[in-house]
Formats: sequence, C-alpha cells, structure tokens
Amino acid sequence: MMVDNHGEATVAAAARPRVRGRPKQRSDEDERQRIVSVAREQFLDAGYGATTMDGVAARCGISKKTLYRLFPAKTDLFRAMVADHRRTMLALPRPDDALPLAEAIAAIFRLDIDENENRERLAFIRLAMADADRFPEIGEAITLEGAEPARRLLADWLARQQERGALRPFPPQAAARMLMDMVFGVLVKRFPGEGLLKQEERLAHAQRCIDVFLHGLAPRSEPA
Repeated sequence: MMVDNHGEATVAAAARPRVRGRPKQRSDEDERQRIVSVAREQFLDAGYGATTMDGVAARCGISKKTLYRLFPAKTDLFRAMVADHRRTMLALPRPDDALPLAEAIAAIFRLDIDENENRERLAFIRLAMADADRFPEIGEAITLEGAEPARRLLADWLARQQERGALRPFPPQAAARMLMDMVFGVLVKRFPGEGLLKQEERLAHAQRCIDVFLHGLAPRSEPA
C-alpha cells in the first residue's frame, strides 16, 4: 500500500494558522531611545555642528520622516541625549533605603562605575564643552535637561534626609549644588595641560567630598 506523503504534508500545512500582518514594530518610546543611543555616537564622531538630521537618520536606518516625527529638530534630539546622559551621572530618583548616608550618596553619584563607562560619560561632557561657545543651544539644553533637573532631584532626596533627622536643616537646593560641585569638580579638565585623576584617585576624592559634606550637615545637638 502506498502512502501519499505529499498529500499529508499539504493537509498539515493547510491546518496551520497563517501569520498575517507586518512584523511587530518598536513603540515610539523604544524607537526614541534607540535613536538617542545611535545619535550619541554620531555627535561624538562629528561634533555638534557637523551632525545633521539626515546623517542621524541614515545611521539609524530610518526615514527622515520618522526622525522628524519623533524629534522635530536637532535641538530636540540633543536635549533628549542630555536627559539620557543625566541618568549616567546621578542615579535619581531612587527609593529610600536603609543604607548609611555616605553609601547612599556614593550610589547616587555612581562611584562604582568602571573606567570604560566613566570614559563614555566624560566623552559626552567634552563634546558639550567643546561646542558650547559656538552653539548657545547646547548650554540651554544642559541647563534645562541636565543640571537643573539633576539638582532638583538631589535636593528632593536631601530634603527627605532632613525630614527624617539624618541631616540638619539647610536649604536643600544650596546643599545639592555644593555636593554636585564637590564631587563632579574633578571629572573634567578645567584648563589645558591639567590631567584627570585616575579611577582610584577619583574615587578617594569623591569619598572625601562626601565625608566633608556630611560632616558639615550632621545634626547638631542642642546645648544643655
């Protein structure tokens, strides 16, 4: 007796449900994040002034229509990059935990990152500093999407520590500015020829800054 294997295969194939429609596309939020990541490399390679939206679209493998829908102008894209970079500098917001204050602040300032990750975030800072004088929108983006939100988030966290009695009363915004200036002060070169601290030196300096800051804001006992 002969078996029609071809017929059985045809019937089995017909019984399988057909997959219809286009492959699942990324959400706008996922696509925005992908574009920001790819565009960052374009900006680092070419500089802010030489980077074009056409070049970003080509590097991302998307149409200019899609790029302009998600980021209407190069300044909008750069602002998104600054906001993304801010999270590499400060791990905020963060949930309240039982960590000692010094350890919590070290975690907020991401002192545990390795040298490669630190070089990546410094590269973006140098890009911004190199072109900021020629393109005022860079400074505006850093202020609105980087420095001010970071300072506000840190001030909110410090205010909560004051509320629970871990720090003495002090204007939270001023405290946040001081702490950021202290810890971030050695991240970039302030003048030609100045060398950057090595990783272990940078970590030790940051820890000393945190200790000095906490000593200055330690709760004071009332005089008898």
